[in-house]
Amino acid sequence: MNRPLLDTATRIADTIMQDNPGLIVAKWQYDVGLLLTGFWQLSEATGDSKYYDYLKTYYDYFILPDGTIRDYKLQEKNVDHLNCGKNLFPLYAKTGEERFLTAICHLGEQLAIQPRTQSGSFWHKQIYPDQIWLDGLYMAQPFYAAYAGYFQKEDCYEDILRQFCTAREKTYDPRSGLYTHACDESRTAFWADPLTGRSLNIWGRAVGWYSMALADTLDHIPANRTSMRAELISHLQELMAAVVRYQDPQGVWYQVPDSRRNDNYQESTCTCQFAYTLEKGIRMGYLDPDTFLPHLQKAVDGILQVFLCQEEGRTCIGRGCAVAGLGPQDNPRRNGTLDYYFSEPIRDNDYKGVGPFLLLAVAYEG
Repeated sequence: MNRPLLDTATRIADTIMQDNPGLIVAKWQYDVGLLLTGFWQLSEATGDSKYYDYLKTYYDYFILPDGTIRDYKLQEKNVDHLNCGKNLFPLYAKTGEERFLTAICHLGEQLAIQPRTQSGSFWHKQIYPDQIWLDGLYMAQPFYAAYAGYFQKEDCYEDILRQFCTAREKTYDPRSGLYTHACDESRTAFWADPLTGRSLNIWGRAVGWYSMALADTLDHIPANRTSMRAELISHLQELMAAVVRYQDPQGVWYQVPDSRRNDNYQESTCTCQFAYTLEKGIRMGYLDPDTFLPHLQKAVDGILQVFLCQEEGRTCIGRGCAVAGLGPQDNPRRNGTLDYYFSEPIRDNDYKGVGPFLLLAVAYEG
């Protein structure tokens, strides 16, 4: 059977394991959590346990016998730290090891103390007061929804919906129809518009995180929460209808999707995130296939044609923005301008793109 995406996914995963033998990194790192979710699904699709074993090595290192998470500091109040916790639910279900459940509870304690903006949304981090970042919706809300379901915390669902609705309202950019990277509700951050609090531009990966947040949170919203599900699905439909308007002729998206400045570039992480969301949205019945399937097929072709690199036994997805952020106050370079977004380094096999690609490949061809 010809499975170009899945075959490519295994080669990329093998390259990452070759580059990082044993423990992938000794850091509780949000993008590693996403990547390893892809490894787990790849193991299921191929029947090759080495991908699951690679994930398990990471969590065996970080989750100590008493359930403590190595080097995790609750008082940092960083929503990025929640993302690695998503894999703890299936790990506990598969292994029955109580340490994984205890670690989930530790992360649940962070949900309880995470600072909130005036509107009731989680701060992105302790060092970013009063700020909602689209990235943070992905880091926190799917974990929050899974936690609410597992521990039957019914009152949490309305909080989750409210945070999505607030982010939608606060970051919406009427000029582009998309959503800006972040909003400072206090309107005091140096990068924030003094009237709206929004950051200045649309960053592709931030919108990609947001699209994945909607699609993945829906996995954990009970069927009887019909109005909540309908609202999240409507938001996803609205978002992806805007996103596909910026898909380029080769099927991919740019670092700043609505800019065609000469130093802008086709960017792989947001392209993989959008492709993942399109596939999942169509498969789950959230997105109309007649409208969105052509865009998904075009994106799949674009990923393979534009970003795939193979040489000397290594397989990579290239052209991934290494990082981009806003502030904090002592880092004025990260100001949300186009100059800033186009200045950050570009690298191969960025986990923030590889993770969605692995999940896309499994769902599309597995």
